[in-house]
Amino acid sequence: MRQSGKYVLGGAGNGGMRVHIDGKVLVEELANRRTKVVTKEIDLEAGRSYDIRFDYYVGTNTFAAAKLVWSAPNGERTLREEAINTARQADAVVMFLGLSPLVEGEEMDVPFEGFRGGDRTSIDLPKQQEELLKEVQALGKPVVLVLLNGSALAVNWANEHVPAILESWYPGAEGGTAIADVLFGDYNPSGRLPVTFYKSVEQLPPFTDYSMQGRTYRYFKGAPLYPFGFGLSYSKFKYSNLRFSAKGINAGDSITVSAEVQNVSDRSGEEVVQLYVSDVASSVPVAIRSLAGFNRINLKPGEKRRISFTLTPRQMSLIDDNGRRVIEPGKFMVSIGGRQPDLNGRAQTGEFITGDFVVAGRVTELPEK
Repeated sequence: MRQSGKYVLGGAGNGGMRVHIDGKVLVEELANRRTKVVTKEIDLEAGRSYDIRFDYYVGTNTFAAAKLVWSAPNGERTLREEAINTARQADAVVMFLGLSPLVEGEEMDVPFEGFRGGDRTSIDLPKQQEELLKEVQALGKPVVLVLLNGSALAVNWANEHVPAILESWYPGAEGGTAIADVLFGDYNPSGRLPVTFYKSVEQLPPFTDYSMQGRTYRYFKGAPLYPFGFGLSYSKFKYSNLRFSAKGINAGDSITVSAEVQNVSDRSGEEVVQLYVSDVASSVPVAIRSLAGFNRINLKPGEKRRISFTLTPRQMSLIDDNGRRVIEPGKFMVSIGGRQPDLNGRAQTGEFITGDFVVAGRVTELPEK
């Protein structure tokens, strides 16, 4: 060891593991669990050699994964200083921040602020990462934030101060190549979020509340950081001329709805056209909105195309108080766009377009198939 002080030593992986130092057990975790980190602080002296042995036991129904982990005294501060000094010398900075499978999972002992027993008590970026992001941003260099995570993150400060944010999830072996293609403009991104990114856990009901009210894009009434279905592109698209095959239909009939999509930028790109439907006259509580269809299209600069969807009777149905799937008379709101509609149903924003149609009559029991 080059420096005396308190080191953190242990193991990370699944299955069981045991770390010895000079013949004595330092940490031991033999439970057959998913990925976890087990560490302990230990005083080590500079200039002295230590015998370290790492035993690993493959668990049942798991893949083999294990590694020895350690950190030196003041290691976090040293790494932060190294990162800031490197950024100070750069023309532009790409920061890879977020989470990892070592902190995201079930039945895990995660000794960091914002985590408890494998659960997350905060959905913010880990505190040390956000502090580093602020310090680097203060250097005045162009910054790109690349997020690595398996669940939503509340990157509120970054949303307001960082020019570009790329969500890459856990991208796999070729993730670096894919990220580079996007950042250098060789690929025009067109992904859409499959989950809602909330601003904080305060926007969500208590975890003990098992109802869906206030959760997911279908029942959330607040203003999220990034809504389900959100995603940006190097191209820009405009929606117009919403049409229905009829302004009114009988219960049990299908209806076709379409809109024109135009690439109003100077670059070819893909757009994910999304259809949302809302039952605004239901007799029982229903979802605020539901995704009823989507279509990925590629448009050249200036190109315009009409995209059509068919709403089926089942997509207009609900479950009544007697547990039956029925179709009720009333008005349905529809939105087509590259994003969710606003809660107030504002139309003609260019990013989406809304309209409504009316269902007459009633189907008292719709077959499940």
